[in-house]
Amino acid sequence: MPSNALSRRDVLRGSVALAAYSLAARPLRSLGLEPAAGDTLIPWLDAQPKGRAMLYWQDLQTWVTPNEALYEVSHYGKPKFDVAAWKLELTGQIRKPAVFTLADLQKRKHKDVTATLECGGNGAGMGFMGAIGNVRWTGTPLAPLLREAGLVKRSKEVVFYGTDEKVEKIRDQDFPQHFARSLDIDHALADEVILAWSMNGEPLNETHGAPLRLVVPGWFGISWVKWLRRIDVLDRRFMGKWMAREYVTIRGEERDKDGTNWRETSVCNINVKSIAARAVRRPDGTVRITGAAWSDGTTLDKVEVRIDDGPWQPVSLEKKPSGSPYTWTLWHFDWKQPSAGEHTVVSRALDADGRAQPPAEDATIRNKKTFWEANQQWPRKIRL
Repeated sequence: MPSNALSRRDVLRGSVALAAYSLAARPLRSLGLEPAAGDTLIPWLDAQPKGRAMLYWQDLQTWVTPNEALYEVSHYGKPKFDVAAWKLELTGQIRKPAVFTLADLQKRKHKDVTATLECGGNGAGMGFMGAIGNVRWTGTPLAPLLREAGLVKRSKEVVFYGTDEKVEKIRDQDFPQHFARSLDIDHALADEVILAWSMNGEPLNETHGAPLRLVVPGWFGISWVKWLRRIDVLDRRFMGKWMAREYVTIRGEERDKDGTNWRETSVCNINVKSIAARAVRRPDGTVRITGAAWSDGTTLDKVEVRIDDGPWQPVSLEKKPSGSPYTWTLWHFDWKQPSAGEHTVVSRALDADGRAQPPAEDATIRNKKTFWEANQQWPRKIRL
């Protein structure tokens, strides 16, 4: 049989994947969330200001976020390089260093991973609460490349370097630096971590890291290195700017005897979070609130909604079109017989490990002195 021939299993697998993507890309009507005939969209009084590419929650139409609506953040700007001549290096504490072209990688076994990409600063302010998207990524798993390279006992950490670079001043000296982040070896070998060349069925574009980017489901986007050019295996911790000096959360832990312990932690795994996205009035007067909730892959236990100063009430969680634990879950809440006037609507998510999305006045948010990891409850204002 020719090496490029498809087996029956391949065909079936492709059919299942296509069916899942088709459902994911369909309007939210297929999930019972899109306004039906007779429904009237109710605008939020605190709607997001528009202007840049990002998700505008009230305009949410599909479970998968269109490429043009996905936010973009880069710290060294978009690099200029010859994509046709691009190659990926695999170096470091391994027995067989290697170099790959994009064609080499695309000949390898590949998979689709649907995962929520969220900026570490998402939710820091009203103008930056849509730096998130639900995307279907296609690429090759990282783990087989690392294993084939011959990991050694000293292999402890994997550093991912982008093509983007800048001269940084470190200890009063100038050093050229490529953007870089790292994962410990166990995480780098996880099944869900892939090297992606496609998003939502289209090749990566310049904005989103063409020709290749790292995909780390469950972690904030800062770890999803774009314009990937080198993977380096180390025998010790990597402490580059974007691991040790920036994207570091400073948070005070209140202790009864010792006062406040100020802790610095790396911005890495996503926090449990939710938001009320849309509101519609139905013909019978009911107001349906719909929204999304997500986590670092930990199963959501429940999502609740609170109207004004009332009690927390459970919402209905929708079934995901994809079985991936790293995607958001859509939900809805039917508000029966709402009174006229201005109201506050707020949601909170709780996961299976007992983590709860905190209110803004909670110590975990109140004592957070950096804007990253802003997972506080987000009250929305509405007038009926």
